[in-house]
Amino acid sequence: MSARRIGLVAWHVFKESVRDRVLYGIGAFALLLVAGAIAVGQITAGQDVKIVKDLGLATIELAGMLMTIFVGVGLVSREIERKSIFALLAKPLPRWEFIVGKYCGLVLTVAVNVWVMALALWLVLAWMAWTSPENVRMSWEAPAVDPRLALVVLMITAEMAVLVAVALFLSTFSSSALVSVGLTVGILIAGLLSSDLRHFGDIVVVPQPVAGLVSTIGWILPAFSAFDLKGQVVHGFPVAPGFVLHTLLYAVLYAAALLGASIAIFERREFK
Repeated sequence: MSARRIGLVAWHVFKESVRDRVLYGIGAFALLLVAGAIAVGQITAGQDVKIVKDLGLATIELAGMLMTIFVGVGLVSREIERKSIFALLAKPLPRWEFIVGKYCGLVLTVAVNVWVMALALWLVLAWMAWTSPENVRMSWEAPAVDPRLALVVLMITAEMAVLVAVALFLSTFSSSALVSVGLTVGILIAGLLSSDLRHFGDIVVVPQPVAGLVSTIGWILPAFSAFDLKGQVVHGFPVAPGFVLHTLLYAVLYAAALLGASIAIFERREFK
């Protein structure tokens, strides 16, 4: 059964990734940044919760990106380097199931880590709400333990799902993990600027063909900036439900398209 085989591959990826020392290093880095956010927040009276939320959510997003890049690019290339790809493909495991299983496993790994870090942030915010005087709590633009923080974490998870698809796509045709890391980071940075690239002709005075080319690239790149709701939620601004649903649908379709491209490339690839 395809679902069972895909699940086994995904579970194997999850267990292997959890044992990866990279995740522990990134997790420790994230905890240090959250601790730093708390320390900085204490310096600014009345703004401590806002600063902890802002830096805490940014830390979760950054840690998720680092996990995705440094673990994701090795999903396929590591199997090729170890020559274990031959043993896997010799089994009754179609290549497309191998790719889908790898993708689901890494998405599960990143999602678990992101939500665990979010839980740690919520606990810190709950402690701050419990220990703060009522007059201080009344001055906050949004509650410390704002339920809408879950929406921000959900969008970060969707963003990481798209980034996993990018990393997996690049690893299917590149045997070098270093090259895959460089390309993934480049696409991530360009994707964060995709909104500006799409309107490049309105920002910079350039010939029309150049503006059209840059704009096309901006529409092709994943729009990572669209997933950023941190500022709106931290400052208590409303978030349109339609925008959230549209962005989540975009993440599903973009990841599915990249996953399909990864399968098409991997099906035709020869291993020596």
